[in-house]
Order: sequence, then C-alpha cells, then structure tokens
Amino acid sequence: MVKYKVYIFRHGQTYFNKNKIFTGWKESKLTSLGIKQAKKIALKLKNKKISIAIETKLSRSKDTLKQVLKYHPECKKIIIDNRIIERSYGDLEGKYHDFAIKKYGIEQFNKWHRGFRIRPPKGESFADVEKRVGNFVKDLRKLIKKEKVNIAISAHGNSIRLFRKIIEKKSEKEAVKWFIPYDSYYEYSFRV
Repeated sequence: MVKYKVYIFRHGQTYFNKNKIFTGWKESKLTSLGIKQAKKIALKLKNKKISIAIETKLSRSKDTLKQVLKYHPECKKIIIDNRIIERSYGDLEGKYHDFAIKKYGIEQFNKWHRGFRIRPPKGESFADVEKRVGNFVKDLRKLIKKEKVNIAISAHGNSIRLFRKIIEKKSEKEAVKWFIPYDSYYEYSFRV
C-alpha cells in the first residue's frame, strides 16, 4: 500500500471575517492580511508535491489556492467542488454578528453559530454540512485511488471542521469547539 497526502486549508481572512459578518455563500474578498495568510500557507506547502487541487466557486477559495499553486507547476488539474463550500447561514448572510445578537439574543446566536443540529433561518446546520462533506470525502478517496496523487484543497472554516470530524473520527462536541486557522493547513494520509 502506498500513502498519498491531502493538504486542506482555509482561505485567508476576508472583509466579512474581519468585520464579523456572516459570510456563508456570499462573496467577500481577501483582506491584505488574508493575502498574507494565503502566502504563508503557500510557503508552508512549498516543498510538498501537489498534482491535483480542489477549490470552491467562491473567490476567497480560488485566490488562496492561486497563492499556493505559484510553487506547484506540477499541479495540472484544478477541480471546482462546492460540496466543500462554506456553511450557508441563510437569512443571516451579509448581516453583522451584532445584528443577530441584538435581534435574536446571544443564546439563539450561540445555538446557530455553534449548535451542531440547529439551522439558522433558511441556512444549514453543521449536520447538513457534514452530509455533503462526507459525500465529498467518499469521492476524494476514489479520486486518490484512481489518480494516485497528492491533493491540495482550498476550503472554508466550517467545511474543514466537518472534514476533520469525519477523517479524525471526532465527536460533534469536539468539532464545534475547533478554531480553523487562516494561515495553516491540515495534512492527512490516504492509503491505496
């Protein structure tokens, strides 16, 4: 059996992140700090071999991956897969955290923000995101088995949270507590 690597990382800080706005599936560009964070990830991954990269349709995922791939001319294939897109916050998207706290109260805000099975209005729960990320992981295993390559994934905080939960076999309670950094990556080995 041979081991292949998956390197998964969160996009750099966006303007919505900086200003504590629910982003979800909305577009928000990287800040200057976010670009620096993306470059930091790129440097950390500089000496790894990456043959396939996966991103979402959102510019923050694409722009972070662009920084990483500057060091990887061997990467000949980029796949867009929205199963690893950020959690949808539904009606809260584009609204400040403070707005949600004032309108609904801190207790409800916390349930939406970190409750595993509680959906914000017209949005997704972590459990919903886990289903689509779980499906993505199954196909990722098939892709690695078929292509026999290392893969880089430019994802989002909450999709990475559920990716980690699945791969590391962690509990819901553990997963909701994690902070997913903007300037680092997670590395996993897949045997085929």
